[in-house]
Amino acid sequence: MSSSLSNLSPNTSSLSHCTVVVTRAAEQQGEAKRLLEQQGAQVLDLPALEIGPPDQWGPLDDALSDLDNFHWLVFSSANGVQAVEQRLQRLGRCLARRPKTLKIAAVGRKTARVLKELGSGADFVPPEFVADSLIEHFPVSGWGLRMLLPRVQSGGRTVLADAFGEAGVRVVEVAAYESRCPASMPDQTAEALGNSDVDAITFSSGKTADHTALLLEQRFGPGWMQHLNQLKLISIGPQTSRSCKARFGRVDAEANPHDLEGLVAACLQAIQTAS
Repeated sequence: MSSSLSNLSPNTSSLSHCTVVVTRAAEQQGEAKRLLEQQGAQVLDLPALEIGPPDQWGPLDDALSDLDNFHWLVFSSANGVQAVEQRLQRLGRCLARRPKTLKIAAVGRKTARVLKELGSGADFVPPEFVADSLIEHFPVSGWGLRMLLPRVQSGGRTVLADAFGEAGVRVVEVAAYESRCPASMPDQTAEALGNSDVDAITFSSGKTADHTALLLEQRFGPGWMQHLNQLKLISIGPQTSRSCKARFGRVDAEANPHDLEGLVAACLQAIQTAS
């Protein structure tokens, strides 16, 4: 069943008197926090990612220097877009002035929006905001194409590179950024979790689930799972749900569509169903 915020408003459906934890990277929490607060929620931050550079810039820089010889540049995250733009600017170039023969594909509404803000709109955005949809709906035959896939250094899926490679695409996959686990969680969030004052935790990637589990164990010790018993675990999409099930043994709701609005709507639905 599709979930959307399009028919919701603080007057008709709300998260008033509910506390929701957001696990996105610290610099990326604004939009999720705004959407949740629009529905009346108190939002607590649990940054489960720190976005930074890869261990080496060389492979990405080499690929960007050869950008004229690629047919497609495929982004699966806004982080990848921002990293590529920063490195291009070091070369005196930018995505807005990319080679005329280079097309860009973007997975997800936010990824496409960041491209548009940089003056370099995506040529193709799949109907569903997951990598599998990009593969299924890709607008041209892959045979003989040369494709650049900037991605997270570790922990990301290789499904795009594998699938396009099987279709005859010459894929160059390079690390554009890394998402690491923070050293600790904020005290206010830890206290709320310890006191069972949280109604839901939202996860926007598999890594946010993985890192949240590590941070909870670090904070609460071997019995950390008991602090999740009374709250809902909300996932943005299938891959994130798999990580939630692996780490926590369950997921209570999954966004549909797989974006932040869908995540907030799924959170609202899960909490209201339980009440």
